Amino acid sequence: MARRETAPAVGRTASAATGKAKEAGRSMSIDGRGVQSVEVGGRILSALVRAGRPLMLRELAAMAEVAPAQAHAYLLSFRKIQLVEQDAGSGRYRLGPFALQLGIARMRSFDPLRLAGAAVVELAEETGLMVTIAVWGTHGPTIVQVQEGNDQVHVNVRAGTVYSITGTATGKIFAAFMPSKIVEAQLAEELRKGARIQSVGTPTSRKELEAEVEKAKRLGYAPTESKPVTGINALAAPVFDHSGQMQLAITLIGPTGVLDVGPDSADAKTLLAFTRRLSAELGYTPHAVEAVAEPEAAPAQAASPGRRRRSA
Repeated sequence: MARRETAPAVGRTASAATGKAKEAGRSMSIDGRGVQSVEVGGRILSALVRAGRPLMLRELAAMAEVAPAQAHAYLLSFRKIQLVEQDAGSGRYRLGPFALQLGIARMRSFDPLRLAGAAVVELAEETGLMVTIAVWGTHGPTIVQVQEGNDQVHVNVRAGTVYSITGTATGKIFAAFMPSKIVEAQLAEELRKGARIQSVGTPTSRKELEAEVEKAKRLGYAPTESKPVTGINALAAPVFDHSGQMQLAITLIGPTGVLDVGPDSADAKTLLAFTRRLSAELGYTPHAVEAVAEPEAAPAQAASPGRRRRSA
């Protein structure tokens, strides 16, 4: 009897395994881009990230563009591995502890400067303009990378250059989005020394800076026209991390008449789209900092090779 029972048991196990494999094949069909079921699950998780708050099943399914029954099946699996958790009282779903562990692991292994450094090469090629990366250093806004574009700009900018806060687009964007307690000491020193400061850009005044800061917060970027170098324009925008802290400033620099600093310009939209993508890769979501009112995201607009010469 033992021998007769063993064979069918193995057969049933093999049959069950085969059936599960077939079912897995149906639920995880693979096309040329990847596993479709993983992509659907990613849409559900992405909806929770975008919402920034717990969601009911139907609301979550609508945001992920899947049927509620399908979303529920995914959520059951996500709960088992703690990617998602459900509030016992309200029934709403939110990201779970394993999602936090993934985020922490990402932050520990990720270097914002390395990410930005590789990305600005493409931005310079796309726009044909000079692109700089700046961080907040000991003496204020400090350039850490300069990427030349096709339109050569004859300005003395190199890694290590320090910008004034009030006299440059880069400085103004730090004043607008860095915590004021960090900016204030250097700002007071700059205004005290005036033209004697050892940085790029002639200092203006606190009153003028306040107006520029309000403008930068409204637009999402800081512009300068023919300042601090005559005939040269600049646009600077912030890059935020997961906590909403400004980490970097990305600045476009180009000749007046080539670099358009207007709010509806292709250059401004391209820069904002670029910095928002970088911020998103660092874990930033707009609702993370309620005090920062950002304009609606605009799609990146690639520049055609001849576009830069339209008004040069």
